[in-house]
Amino acid sequence: MPEPRDVIIIGGLGDGTVVAAAMDDAARRGDFPWRVAGYLNDRLEPGSDLEGHPVLGRLDDLPRFLARDYHFLYTIYRIDGQDLRLARFDSLGLPEARLATVVHPSAYVAGQVELGPGCVIMPHACLSPGTRLGPGCLVMAGATVGHNDVLGRCCHIAAQACLGAYLTVGQGVHVGLNATVRENLTLGDRSTLGMGAVLLNDMGPDEIWAGVPARLLRHARKEL
Repeated sequence: MPEPRDVIIIGGLGDGTVVAAAMDDAARRGDFPWRVAGYLNDRLEPGSDLEGHPVLGRLDDLPRFLARDYHFLYTIYRIDGQDLRLARFDSLGLPEARLATVVHPSAYVAGQVELGPGCVIMPHACLSPGTRLGPGCLVMAGATVGHNDVLGRCCHIAAQACLGAYLTVGQGVHVGLNATVRENLTLGDRSTLGMGAVLLNDMGPDEIWAGVPARLLRHARKEL
């Protein structure tokens, strides 16, 4: 079996550590192509430990690690400020060839699914045929993505969320825990659906919806 390739996670406590734990679990099962090397994180001191993996440096240190044979995952996420989060992702200048695409062995990914570079598919997630995910999408544990959906880059589908079929999902969209999305809808860029919500209508760009049925609460703030 080839030696696993080392992955640096850009992020930290939250999505970063959850993804690292899933990768560690996959490695223990054997025949997993990736290995967590550590984190780049601006809030923790380099050399410190974060749930079993080292903080290797700050985001400004990225060029030093790009010069070596590392791959990367981008796990920074917030409900507000998605435009700045996406701009930060772009500013890092990560070549697509250096973005790891990680699929936990317990996930189901149909043969006709297309995963962009940097996607993470977590344990027991289900991706149905004909679906396409842009770069940097995170599909968390137990989430279901219906057939023939198209997701833009850096979307975040939280645990146990259920997306119906034939959806058009923009970039930087968040679907919350246990939320459900009816088929044939459009979710605008950087929009957010709250946990447990049931979405029956389109969401516009930067809109935050919640409730059963889901209704517009407000527009996302532009600052991090």
